[in-house]
Amino acid sequence: MKINNSHIIKNLVTAIVVTLFFSCNNDFNEVQKVGILQNQPIGEAENIDLKYTEFKADTVMLVANLLSPKMLDYSNRNFAFNEFPNGVVLYVYDDKKNKTTITSDYAIVYSETDIIDLRGNVQIATHQNDTLLTEQLYYNQKLEWLFTNEPWLFKRAIGPLHGIGFDSDKEFKNFKMLEMGGEIELDN
Repeated sequence: MKINNSHIIKNLVTAIVVTLFFSCNNDFNEVQKVGILQNQPIGEAENIDLKYTEFKADTVMLVANLLSPKMLDYSNRNFAFNEFPNGVVLYVYDDKKNKTTITSDYAIVYSETDIIDLRGNVQIATHQNDTLLTEQLYYNQKLEWLFTNEPWLFKRAIGPLHGIGFDSDKEFKNFKMLEMGGEIELDN
């Protein structure tokens, strides 16, 4: 009997140790972090055609239309953002239905700060045929303000301007150049 009790106790202790060794604690927050650690987006969308409308004077008006071949959603991050790795085309309409076209090879929108970072062949073409060209441009959606520290070219009917760095409101009425002239090399 003594040997049998000893054998049972050894098996019981072994089972408890093995169970403790192989047990795992599933924490949902830790499971969510797996995607973050692997730099994976929480969602992907293809062929985006997003229309933003506002209700004005008893009618619905189209304010903006965003087109992009691909969007990656990183809202699972502490500093959430949406990435457009294959570029964007954005049509913005004013109250008179005049269209401004904004294009870039790459874009990223930061949700918390409302900053849009446009990169690569950035072009803004207004309904008045004024065109701004640069390699990187930031847009603050809250302040409706755009800026860059990169070289830029602004083609206008009255003659082109170029320089390095500027700040402006979205309608280019309050345009401040940081450095006038200088060398500029753009693909466009």
